[in-house]
Amino acid sequence: MRDKLNNFVSKYPIWVILACITLVVFAGAGAQNLVFKNDYRVFFGEENPQLTAFESMQKIYNKTDSVALIVVPKDGNVFTSEHLAALKSLTKASWQVPFSTRVDSVTNFQYTYAEEDDMIVEDLVMSTNNLSSEALERIKQIAIAEPLLVNKVISNTGHVSVVNVTVQLPGIDPLTETPQVAQSVREIKEKFITQYPGTEVFLSGMIMMNTSFTESALNDSSTLVPLMFLVVIITIGLLLRTITGTIATVIIIIVSIVTTMGIAGWLGFYLTGPSSSAPTMILTLAVADCIHILTTMFYEMRQGADKKTAIAKSIKINFQPIFLTSITTAVGFLSMNFSDSPPFRDLGNLVAMGVMLAFVFSITLFPALLSILPIRVKKQQDNKKDIMAKLADFVISKRKILLLLTSVFILISASFIPNNELNDDFVKYFDKSVPYRTATDFMQDNLSGMMSVEISVKTGVPSGINAPQYLQTVSDFSDWLRQRPETDHVSTITDTLKRLNKNMHSDDPAWYKLPDSQELSAQYLLLYEMSLPYGLDLNNQLDVDKSSSRIVATFKNITSNQLINAETAMRAWFTEHAPQYEVDFASPTLMFAHIGQRNITSMLIGTTLALVLISILLGIALKSVRFGLVSLLPNLVPAGIAFGIWGLYSGQVGLGLSVVIGMTLGIVVDDTVHFLSKYLYARREKGADTKAAVHYAFDNVGRALWITTFVLVAGFSVLAQSSFSMNAEMGLLTAMTIFIALVVDFIFLPPLLMLIDKDKA
Repeated sequence: MRDKLNNFVSKYPIWVILACITLVVFAGAGAQNLVFKNDYRVFFGEENPQLTAFESMQKIYNKTDSVALIVVPKDGNVFTSEHLAALKSLTKASWQVPFSTRVDSVTNFQYTYAEEDDMIVEDLVMSTNNLSSEALERIKQIAIAEPLLVNKVISNTGHVSVVNVTVQLPGIDPLTETPQVAQSVREIKEKFITQYPGTEVFLSGMIMMNTSFTESALNDSSTLVPLMFLVVIITIGLLLRTITGTIATVIIIIVSIVTTMGIAGWLGFYLTGPSSSAPTMILTLAVADCIHILTTMFYEMRQGADKKTAIAKSIKINFQPIFLTSITTAVGFLSMNFSDSPPFRDLGNLVAMGVMLAFVFSITLFPALLSILPIRVKKQQDNKKDIMAKLADFVISKRKILLLLTSVFILISASFIPNNELNDDFVKYFDKSVPYRTATDFMQDNLSGMMSVEISVKTGVPSGINAPQYLQTVSDFSDWLRQRPETDHVSTITDTLKRLNKNMHSDDPAWYKLPDSQELSAQYLLLYEMSLPYGLDLNNQLDVDKSSSRIVATFKNITSNQLINAETAMRAWFTEHAPQYEVDFASPTLMFAHIGQRNITSMLIGTTLALVLISILLGIALKSVRFGLVSLLPNLVPAGIAFGIWGLYSGQVGLGLSVVIGMTLGIVVDDTVHFLSKYLYARREKGADTKAAVHYAFDNVGRALWITTFVLVAGFSVLAQSSFSMNAEMGLLTAMTIFIALVVDFIFLPPLLMLIDKDKA
């Protein structure tokens, strides 16, 4: 089969090229169907329990998608006539944001007070004309004493405020709706800064986060992929010193990427932050096949073979190793289907598809191109040792000490793996060059964090929230929550009811407490709601039939584990103090916290199955159960060392890093397969002893391995420059793992082979 294919390609290279171009054109046409989804919800499958709870809560209460305009007066004082006037104008302008349903700021906060027997409900700042210093001080004291405002809409010192715009996207055309909102808000910001140069404005919130997902991915596509192409071209050109070989390799890369993304479009895939990095990965992996074929071809031509014979010999020698490495790499990436996050499943499937297409093109289109392109190679001088031969001599002579030292280093590195802890913070998915990250960090430092949990406490009875026992439970829980060190802010209906009760008792501070009867609570809420203007109702806190209320707890920038611990503590509180109520917990931050943990577990299962399957494949292909088992060590050790070093360097493993083992497993196998196959070829076909077999493996595949490793490391290092830190960390750890794999296969595997595969007397 292999020889027939090779003969056909050699005999009809033009027809092979035309057939491949036709396939690429038809498949590539599907790329126009690809769309980019910019909603953070794409990270969660439809069956995800936290997403289900969150969507359910969004149906009961108003949606929480929003844009936060963080307004910072340069003089550090929100409570001046000029700045309050600016805030009022910004609040008014924010109502023009597409799909906006609510705008909250310190100026339009619905302040209540008693006037004889009447309760007055009005904006906290009615007019900014002729505000005296006493009036400004009064507004400030009211604002920073109001639980619903402080640390949420206004800082406790009054130096930063927020205009929060709640939007309800129709969901008819998600691709345009979010960018439309972001564009509108940015225009409002620019106009506001021009009009009021004494202020700074930062943009945060879920809408801006979704926008940042899209912009980061598009930025990566326009910068990282071209940069990677440049790295590949320069690397191949310099290391192999061939212009035509470089051109042929670049063509294989392009057709592999175009065909893969085209088929993805036909199959209905969509792009996300993680899956948009698939072209970069396919690019680096496609290079490996071409380099192995080129290096062997050049080796044969240096020994005096003509080009046609050298191509045929190269395909014959490399067909099985390239097929094996392609299959095992695809299996490694397919193990990402065990991930709980759809974008990583898509990434795994796209790259696995790309790897196999690259294999097909590398044994058909690539030799066809090489056969018609002019290639010149100088014949090598006899008895001249290259660097690989010298390295082989060193490894063979120092094999005992190298095996001991590398084994000790492996064990020491692995001992640092427990230093890693799961920590996902979706704000830090973006590096500090992204405006959303800058804005959110500023908000966390000066106002409140982005970590939040929404708690829906249900009575199951219409108007049940007005019951004194229910209100007391919610109030006690809110007080308990505020005392926790990680809590920045708690929004609860009981604060409003306490204020209304005080208002209805002539604003006597002694009456700042909950009403003592259900009827009174119902009357207060009815009176209050009837006085509220459009867009500032209580639908974001109460359901329609008043059978449940929503508490929103905002936390400092805590780790995923700490957030899950806080959720566990909150559940325990209700179990102990109010088991009669049904309680739901949901929020985007909670969703990300849980998926990281589940992803680790599911990926470990997937990686284990992939490892077993890869070992079986290698055992069959190498015709040796023993060598199939031996291959486990050099395949697993690189990831162990890399995660040990990561435990020292960072120690934080998020959603992106949880897929690295499965992802690198197949890539790492590449080095092992090529080295082992050449070693066994020398042992079985040439009758060489272990030393000679190791030398043969270094001579024949060593150069190709370090060149492909250089390209792969360079490729994933480019990915590590992504502004989307999930991709950046994934690229950095993958590059580290691939480099370690080469070192392991050069100085650990050969001594190990010589130890266990001793020559028979």
